[in-house]
Amino acid sequence: MKEIGIGIVGGGYMGKAHSVAFASVASVFDTALRPRLVRICASSDDSAERYRAMYGFETCTSDWQELVDDPRVEAVVIASPQKTHRAIAEAAFAKGKPVLCEKPLGVSVEESQEMVDAAEKAGVTNMVGFNYVRTPATQYVRKLINDGRIGKVTYFRGEMTEDFFADPEIGGWRGQGAANGCMGDLAPHMINCARALMGPIVSLNAVAETVHATRAGETVTNDDQAQMMCRFESGVQGHMFFSRVATGRKMGYAYEIHGTHGHIRFDQEDQNALWLYTIEGPEAERGFRKILTGPEHPDYLPFCQGPGHGTGYQDQIIIEARDFLTAIAEKRDIWPTFREGLEVNRIVAAVLDSSAKQAWVNVADY
Repeated sequence: MKEIGIGIVGGGYMGKAHSVAFASVASVFDTALRPRLVRICASSDDSAERYRAMYGFETCTSDWQELVDDPRVEAVVIASPQKTHRAIAEAAFAKGKPVLCEKPLGVSVEESQEMVDAAEKAGVTNMVGFNYVRTPATQYVRKLINDGRIGKVTYFRGEMTEDFFADPEIGGWRGQGAANGCMGDLAPHMINCARALMGPIVSLNAVAETVHATRAGETVTNDDQAQMMCRFESGVQGHMFFSRVATGRKMGYAYEIHGTHGHIRFDQEDQNALWLYTIEGPEAERGFRKILTGPEHPDYLPFCQGPGHGTGYQDQIIIEARDFLTAIAEKRDIWPTFREGLEVNRIVAAVLDSSAKQAWVNVADY
């Protein structure tokens, strides 16, 4: 098994998740490449050293350029604020190093396009961190749809709802700048899910709003929630709702899909179960049945042999790390690449513009 040196920029919430994932992925999936935690970067020397010691990296730095330039770092993971993504990714691509970048990709469609151009010009592996779509349950939903288990899909409803900003007394950086708003931060996950399950979105009509105009004495400059009606390329209708002020919702990555012969429901707060209704048998005996994930579902068995025992959030990141290493080893693209990140950001831009215009818009115009 060949080793590959990993450098991670950012040691906080996602930096830790990626560090744990790359430390364990080769044992879970027996990957062709075995990651070695070479270097971690944080905003100060003290925090970088703390993360180095906690996560087991060989070295640390407070300068991301130093991490990218380190010849022992052969692949770069970007888990730092969105405004830093472009510069780090482009520097890594210039040295021919693969990049796994957290979502959202860039702070704008234009910046995201430039990141895609840099990635494709370099011809190296690139991936965006949309991890929720990798749960065994959601992977299985894709199979159910593709196999025609619920017939022809007629409608999709999705939501990405949390309540971490429900208290108007909570202030800080999240209330400033479009990239940190609900559409920039939370919505990309459900937009990515909708595209994965239903295909491209061609048009939409949206409303975005700021629920709390001020927070901790500061004026809020971004959105708290948004909703949109949309039309998929297949012709299917859809609706999505996004909120960071949805009191009581902790991980409301949820969707339901209507078909001519059935219906599927899923909620990430119960990520090891999905609900399936099919038109079978007498009407008096029909109803939703709960399916617990187990070894027969995608990417479950490497974690556990027992059905119903379940996988967790960290396991999604490990699956993502497996995909990234596989793409590098096999020199091929594995979805979602930077281009998917660009397409998601294109829809985010369309939603905000549609809200401002109070009109239907075509996604291709963004």
